[in-house]
Amino acid sequence: MNILTNLMSSAMTFEKEQTAKLLFIILNIIDLNLTLFAISEGATELNPLMQNLFNAPYRLYLVKLILPTFLAWLVPGKLLVPAVILLAFVIGWDIRELSLLSY
Repeated sequence: MNILTNLMSSAMTFEKEQTAKLLFIILNIIDLNLTLFAISEGATELNPLMQNLFNAPYRLYLVKLILPTFLAWLVPGKLLVPAVILLAFVIGWDIRELSLLSY
């Protein structure tokens, strides 16, 4: 019952912790767009879990847009900070790799 109480309190205090939550969602969207751009330029997805999602776009959007939004709604913002930091590194990696693509 304690977990349910924590989840409900997180959803009810969304505005209080909105910075971390919005950053989490925005960084997921940026990562998705960079990945889609890279694939359109001939790159390949290195993450084996994500490779299969490109065959079914609805699953890709579910994983990269709807699921992060749902998680941001339920999880307390302070618990999303490590994920935000990791996503920032992933986006930095994406940008680095895109800059190395030969045209």
